[in-house]
Amino acid sequence: MNIQSWFRRAKSRSSSSSSSQASTNQNEEHQLYGITDDLINLLKSFTLETFRNFNLQDEQGAVDGPESTKDLSSWQEKHAVLVLSKVKELSQLRFRLCPRYLKERQFWRIYFTLVKNHVAKYELHAIRLEKLKQIAIENKKDPNTSAYEVEMLEARKPTDLEPATSLE
Repeated sequence: MNIQSWFRRAKSRSSSSSSSQASTNQNEEHQLYGITDDLINLLKSFTLETFRNFNLQDEQGAVDGPESTKDLSSWQEKHAVLVLSKVKELSQLRFRLCPRYLKERQFWRIYFTLVKNHVAKYELHAIRLEKLKQIAIENKKDPNTSAYEVEMLEARKPTDLEPATSLE
């Protein structure tokens, strides 16, 4: 075996292992954002009529325009990007519906209403993870926070600690 063939074999082994690792990371990300086989099968059953005939209740004060750009949470935005890249049927459906029949905002409101039962637990899990991260960051910033809080509470106690006397 010469050095060139050894190098080619080593390179192909490393690229196949790195591609399998990337595939594993992608699967974990899809799982984190609720993109499961059940959801994909549900999305493949959606048609133009599913969205066009959906009775979307307008929210009080809902406005389409630049001031209402933040309709989706960051989790929902990431979910939308991943699901559009994973499920081509949904991507094509969105392309046919927006903006001719529905505005982008309406499409995603209908979508998340339709898939609420499938993705709610994943979104809730992501919210919990984010809160835990924030708590960990806050604790790292100032590990003596609890000691300061105790000192502040003690400083706020009234100085007049004499027991109340009754004349009964």
